[in-house]
Amino acid sequence: SEMPLLSVPREVAVGTAMLGVAFATGLLAGKRRPPSPATYTETGMMGKNSPIRQYILDHSLREHPILKKLRLLTANHPWGRMMVSCEQAQLMANLVKLIKAKKVIEIGVFTGYNALNMALVLPDNGQVIACDINEDYAKIGRPLWKEAGVEHKIDLRIKPAIQTLDELLASGEAETFDFAFIDADKESYNEYYEKCLRLIKKGGIIAIDNVFWNGKVLKPRKDDLAAQSIHHLNEKLLRDARVNISMLPVGDGVTLAFKL
Repeated sequence: SEMPLLSVPREVAVGTAMLGVAFATGLLAGKRRPPSPATYTETGMMGKNSPIRQYILDHSLREHPILKKLRLLTANHPWGRMMVSCEQAQLMANLVKLIKAKKVIEIGVFTGYNALNMALVLPDNGQVIACDINEDYAKIGRPLWKEAGVEHKIDLRIKPAIQTLDELLASGEAETFDFAFIDADKESYNEYYEKCLRLIKKGGIIAIDNVFWNGKVLKPRKDDLAAQSIHHLNEKLLRDARVNISMLPVGDGVTLAFKL
């Protein structure tokens, strides 16, 4: 009988088939293999004890000695987990320096680690308008702001942030700020964003923290107003023609909005 045009020697066919099975088995095994629990949380985010995160810190963190002192002080606080991650704070400071910012808004100060980080890279006449409602937390960081020689750059305003933002707008400071960092009560995120967008000049940046909300934005519960608010803002930002955006898997997620 005639040999089919596409026939191959039996040994080659068997070998090829065995390789195919091995390849498919490897793919399936790869799909079944769960991520390392030491690296990722159940929400798919990098955990604080991840060896990869430690590698990132070991190979990129350049922390001022007084920043480190404040970070360690904050870590011992009962609410220490509220502090922005140090690698994220370094990114914020690098962005502030990159755009040669002079005027910065921070909404949510806590002990002031991020405010200090940004103040360290601002020029001597630069200013951080630091908004919070709890002065007790800020008292932890204030002595270290002074020790670092930047206390004069941080204007701490203890009152609802919306009130401070409205005062800035009323005093004619619209489009005079270079950078804003939002990390306060999540239910007010949209209002903070809208007011900061009016205060930030074109080319300025708004950084919005906790945009993953520990993975709860994936399926926000109806009774979780924080997750609902963040999720709605995330959806809004995707379609907001007033800005360009980048959502980054840093810390608990941060979105950078660049005003057009």
